[in-house]
Amino acid sequence: MDGFLSYLCSKDGDIFNPACLPIYQDMTQPLSHYFINSSHNTYLMRDQLCGQSSVEGYIWALKQGCRCVEVDVWDGPSGEPVVYHGHTLTSRILFKDVVATVAQYAFQTSDYPVILSLENHCSWEQQETMARHLTEILGEQLLNTTLDGLLPTQLPSPEELRRKILVKGKKLDALEEDLKDEEEEEEEPDSELERQPESESVLEYQYETEPKPELQKLRPLSKDKKEKVVTCPSFCLPICCQTTAQASISKSEALLLSQQKSKVILCPALSDLVVYLKTVSFHGFTHSKEHYHCYEISSFSETKARRLVKEAGLWAGEMKELRNSSEQVRGRGTAGLEMDIYDGLFRQNGGCGYVLKPDFLCDAQSSFYPERPISPFKAQTLLIQVISGQQLPKVNKTKEGSIVDPLVRVQIFGVRLDTTRQETNYVQNNGFNPYWGQTLCFRVLVPELAMVRFVVKDYNWKSRNDFIGQYTLPWTCMQQGYRHIHLLSKDGTSLHPASIFVYICIREDLEEDES
Repeated sequence: MDGFLSYLCSKDGDIFNPACLPIYQDMTQPLSHYFINSSHNTYLMRDQLCGQSSVEGYIWALKQGCRCVEVDVWDGPSGEPVVYHGHTLTSRILFKDVVATVAQYAFQTSDYPVILSLENHCSWEQQETMARHLTEILGEQLLNTTLDGLLPTQLPSPEELRRKILVKGKKLDALEEDLKDEEEEEEEPDSELERQPESESVLEYQYETEPKPELQKLRPLSKDKKEKVVTCPSFCLPICCQTTAQASISKSEALLLSQQKSKVILCPALSDLVVYLKTVSFHGFTHSKEHYHCYEISSFSETKARRLVKEAGLWAGEMKELRNSSEQVRGRGTAGLEMDIYDGLFRQNGGCGYVLKPDFLCDAQSSFYPERPISPFKAQTLLIQVISGQQLPKVNKTKEGSIVDPLVRVQIFGVRLDTTRQETNYVQNNGFNPYWGQTLCFRVLVPELAMVRFVVKDYNWKSRNDFIGQYTLPWTCMQQGYRHIHLLSKDGTSLHPASIFVYICIREDLEEDES
């Protein structure tokens, strides 16, 4: 009997399929085919208004498997850029210390590429310092040109980018111009300054963006015209960096321009380090298809992404990058529902930080629409018999009585039609070996996108039920049969030996979806 109980509590008896724990997915597909474990405001240890900034935030995130970390960079004293949450009371850390930390910890947990998401607010001179630090500190880890020196038709794969650090940010020119310049430099070793007439005091670069919609109404521009940004050499006066090359404009146009944010001045040395991840503004799905390249990406909050999907009625192949709101939570290290779902998703595939999307999210011709999933997406029915619990800890010592009154809640997160929850009755005064013996039934239309969360609560009739523990995993990583679920605390640490014992059965739905 003891041996059988040991087997049930072992990894073989765990609800998480052990075949999904190591790297088991195809890692040779383009980067855009993966969900990427990302972090927002990575440097913050506490709140966003007056919290502490520290390189420890980057160490923690990278050790947790994050592959995309954010760096908000501002002008600092003594010519050294600093990282902090701009226009707040958060403390400041040196940019070069952040880069050195990333260089040291980037590949301790995973060999797959790390993305530095730069929010650049620096002057020309300090951007040059940023570029120098990135180049000198990261060395060969930094990807500063395409892998084969050719213009990409699709993004490289995580496998091709092993142990490489990529810079994500704004870029002055299209990648084609950079590659062309590299060829010209090989043919003509003369420097740019030697070729430039002495009378010229500014360098002009084409910045490929569409004009603002308000300006389009006032003065239509042809598609061939490109807005010019004046970028200045390091010896220019500060006032020069406030000027942009503009044709003569009317008073109404000048008013609109004054209300918009000033043009960002980009240093070519820093711009050149952006290769596969050039950030661009989003003007619409049609505009993106017609004007943007595979290496140009736009970012959305979850709310905006859902609104765009609903308005356009599109999903797969349309969005360049979807940033889940839980990424913002991860950057602050805040525990809760969003973090549980996020950590559950990236627990698979060796915790490498990359999870392959379902085929219908990678195919640009896919007809998948989350509000109305249709064939070939087959529904599945999940039957969960919640049998018993073992050694559940007491969490609220102020509650009447000293024993928990546990109940189990099962939640499904996925497309809107699949998101639901059910729970058992509570068992009074038994945290050692409570027995429920109840069966919960769920029908899920898109199991490939579903996450399953088991939460144990302490029933409290006076207030909200108290959290005891939880465990979240992807539907596709769930094992059937009699399984133990080993509970985790609010911050994701093990509550061993606390667990619940369940029976899992998944049935294919033979009926055609009529959602």
